[in-house]
Amino acid sequence: MRVGLFIPCYVDQFYPDVAKASLELLEKYNVEVDYPLSQTCCGQPMANSGYERYGKESADLFMKNFGHFDYIVAPSGSCTLHVKDHVLPKDDKTPQIYELCEFLTDVLKVKDIVSSFPHKVGFHSSCHGLRGLRLAKCSERMDPEFNKPLSLLNKVKGIEMVELDRKDECCGFGGTFAVAEEAVSITMGNDRIADHQKNGVEVLTGADMSCLMHLQGLLTRQKSPIKVMHIAEILNGNPVK
Repeated sequence: MRVGLFIPCYVDQFYPDVAKASLELLEKYNVEVDYPLSQTCCGQPMANSGYERYGKESADLFMKNFGHFDYIVAPSGSCTLHVKDHVLPKDDKTPQIYELCEFLTDVLKVKDIVSSFPHKVGFHSSCHGLRGLRLAKCSERMDPEFNKPLSLLNKVKGIEMVELDRKDECCGFGGTFAVAEEAVSITMGNDRIADHQKNGVEVLTGADMSCLMHLQGLLTRQKSPIKVMHIAEILNGNPVK
């Protein structure tokens, strides 16, 4: 099994620890991972802004980099969904792209997570993962038995998953939406943070670093003690910083 690891541009630039944790996690399950050095943005920002045609060269480069792998894996629900729906050709010869948690549960069939994380953790379900990639069954979408990221987190030793009041609500990031509708985006993000604060969360996690980036910025402005970590870091056993 040859897997191409796709690291979104903002993760590469701002959150390299997430990329490293994703690689190390896959290698723990004996996956042969390759990271194409010439990979760039998948073109999602242009598409989200209504200019998908300007992302054609990005899409062409993506296929040049990843078209020959058995699978493509990315630690980002939003970029995975964009590539799946707008970049990859719809044919049997094209590799399938998977969000990291989805790959661990659906392809690798992971039963055990060898890591410890003795903290109270709140899970943010990103819209692209929950509603786009369907990482959980709609009727039971916050039940760990039917939610792929939560099913993995519940295998981590010592972790205490906190029950939130508004479990599947949008954080308000939405890529360029956060720029075009800043006030609405901030209000929605603060609502999500308030839910985690009310329920005593120590670490806020999720499967999409773009949402976590938005929430982390708001937490920093509030001088909140809540830490933000991508799910790959927790599953890989990274310590809280």
